[in-house]
Amino acid sequence: MKRITIDPITRLEGHGKIEIFLNEQGDVENAYFQIPELRGFEKFCEGRPAEEMPRITPRICGVCPEAHHLASAKALDDLFQVTPPSPGKKLRELFYCAHQIHSHIAHFYALAAPDFVMGPGARPEVRNILGVVQKVGLEIGGQVIKHRAYAQEIQATIGGKATHPVCGLPGGMSKAISEAERKEIEAKARSTVEFALFSLQLFRDVVLKNQAYVDLILSDGYSMRTYYMGLVDEKDRVNFYDGVIRVVDPQGREVLRFRGSEYLQHIAEHVEPWSYLKFPYLKKIGWKGFVDGADSGVYRVAPLARLNVAVGMATSRAQEAYEEMFSTLGGKPVHATLANHWARLVELVYAAERLLELAVDPEITDPNVRTIPTATPREGVGVVEAPRGTLFHHYVTDEKGIIQKANLIVATGNNHAAICMSVKKAAQGLIRQGKVDDGLLNMVEMAFRAYDPCFGCATHTLPGQMPMVANIYGPRGERLATLRQ
Repeated sequence: MKRITIDPITRLEGHGKIEIFLNEQGDVENAYFQIPELRGFEKFCEGRPAEEMPRITPRICGVCPEAHHLASAKALDDLFQVTPPSPGKKLRELFYCAHQIHSHIAHFYALAAPDFVMGPGARPEVRNILGVVQKVGLEIGGQVIKHRAYAQEIQATIGGKATHPVCGLPGGMSKAISEAERKEIEAKARSTVEFALFSLQLFRDVVLKNQAYVDLILSDGYSMRTYYMGLVDEKDRVNFYDGVIRVVDPQGREVLRFRGSEYLQHIAEHVEPWSYLKFPYLKKIGWKGFVDGADSGVYRVAPLARLNVAVGMATSRAQEAYEEMFSTLGGKPVHATLANHWARLVELVYAAERLLELAVDPEITDPNVRTIPTATPREGVGVVEAPRGTLFHHYVTDEKGIIQKANLIVATGNNHAAICMSVKKAAQGLIRQGKVDDGLLNMVEMAFRAYDPCFGCATHTLPGQMPMVANIYGPRGERLATLRQ
């Protein structure tokens, strides 16, 4: 049996590899998506005071620290049985919209666009962000950098730091924003709305007007019928920061609705010996293996899942984009994995519009941003929608508030089974009779890349190792030693 290894896989956060096995006819017998890296972050948290968690957990990831920060802060709200005042809650959401914007811009332009702008079969040396900028022009590249910087600056204004924020506290926020800061955020938000709409139009022009790309998005090799999970507001619209968790089946029918604190009643985790990352599934259905359909407990999160779960968007231009996407792709739910890229841009429009709504809200500069907790802590759960999907933080403490147990189910963990299945299905659809080239292998990678996975966040199982190789060279370029971990 022939073995094809893609190691390392590219354009993701973290480390991973793909092992593809071909049968005697040269067709794909099996494919494995493996995670060899370790974080073990939950063990680091034990013995720490609970109020340190929003400062510790952002260090899990430099790409989505704000998601972990707010999930942790919300877990402390639950732990200390305290509700933030309205200005504090709105300030958190304002901060979080900026995070969604910076993450979605980064993924679309740096990680996804090379496959569509340059083409999935383009030479590897041009299939990157520099190739994209060269093709679309420096002016567009400058706008990408500017608006991602705007989002980072808003996060720094509210969070204290652009990358590892320190603003969330049990019961609210550490400080309010001034009127001058609000005006600056408003100006950046207005510009970001226009840029989000421009990005959506760019997708229409580059992808939707290319029939080959549309056919690729809708092809069987990139399609799976699964359950979908996401947070929704009181009107069942997409909400990144707060709401209830809604789950729909492959036909789009609601099968579960629960609060974050009830997640263990509905989610369990399966373990396989070939990966350090676990496989969450729906308890109601059960673990049936790496198969899709209504009889499988595998579910998906992330932008496409959020749009499949919701009945609409809470802002006008995002709602128009939402309707356009589902109308074009044949109605809800959409099972096309690559449609995550389109859904991500719909969410970019929503995040920008919501950012502006909050920036002009008269309450946003109210100094009443925190309710001081008084209850004795015991247990708390916090849930937000990370850019990559639903994120759970669960802490158990003693009566002094010292962490005894921490459980984190991150977005990529929720998607892990689906990612493995997507990679295998893409490989089976693309590789026939042993014919393999770099372009085909990149198209296999596109199956996981659509999820915008973050494996630095997702791996928490002990023990483990990272397969690091370090070569030491002398002054004349001769290799003196090789160190392996």
